[in-house]
Amino acid sequence: MSILIDEKTPILVQGITGDKGSFHAREMVEYGSRVVAGVTPGKGGRSEHGVPVFDTVRQAVRETGAEASITFVAPPFAADAIMEAADAGIRLICSITDGIPAQDMMRVKRYLRRYPKERRPMVVGPNCAGIISPGKSMLGIMPGHIYLKGNIGVISRSGTLGYEAAAQMKAVGLGISTSVGIGGDPINGSSFLDHLALFEEDPDTEAVLMIGEIGGPQEAEAAAWIQKNMSKPVVGFVAGLTAPKGRKMGHAGAIISAAGDSAGEKAEIMRSYGLTVAPSPGAFGTTMAEVMATRRKAA
Repeated sequence: MSILIDEKTPILVQGITGDKGSFHAREMVEYGSRVVAGVTPGKGGRSEHGVPVFDTVRQAVRETGAEASITFVAPPFAADAIMEAADAGIRLICSITDGIPAQDMMRVKRYLRRYPKERRPMVVGPNCAGIISPGKSMLGIMPGHIYLKGNIGVISRSGTLGYEAAAQMKAVGLGISTSVGIGGDPINGSSFLDHLALFEEDPDTEAVLMIGEIGGPQEAEAAAWIQKNMSKPVVGFVAGLTAPKGRKMGHAGAIISAAGDSAGEKAEIMRSYGLTVAPSPGAFGTTMAEVMATRRKAA
């Protein structure tokens, strides 16, 4: 199995006629994702890579039954695109866009709280690589060929470290059930916790790799939750061991601004809650292989 998306998930691409939207829509179609619609205001009636284009998300959902959306929309308009998708009944919204103002994401978070919890859309991102369930579906911008289908869940704030993890695990014969890039912004749509809970319930996910960064409390909160609620082993890693305090490092959320924000502190918190911590980005595959070997021996 997988979480969030599979081969049956009908996908909508917002901004499909733009340069990046068109390129990645084609990549998703070629991977085997079920892309059923695209949306670009004013471009309705045409097609892109054989995918029908509509003027509004509501019209696209009504005509095609799309349930998941990926947004390739410029930062000033990205928040409105996310809220439009939610209003149209999209259950999963993945925002690739980098540079969405924090105030706009706060507005999105407040807006989504209008929905009852059981009907509230899941937002993944922004500033993320997206989601892939290898061999089934891709809702993102990752290089699909490096992902081997398997039983390891991956959640990462960093897109490129998520790719690195996939390549390393493939090299040691470990595949992935689903990989989720939650994005590196300080205010994102969903957290480590949201996806850890889904992986815990997925019968075909045997272990999880959680890749964090400096800045913010998400990793510490997730580690505490894992100790109390996860029956599956979790390997952790925190990027930014050499990052200087107070300086932004790449992602908008990657800045050490308080006690507990540094990579070393977060790694120690993870260990204190029983997680195995990979010693470096070059050890994702070998560390997970060791954890899986120990788990299977114990079973």
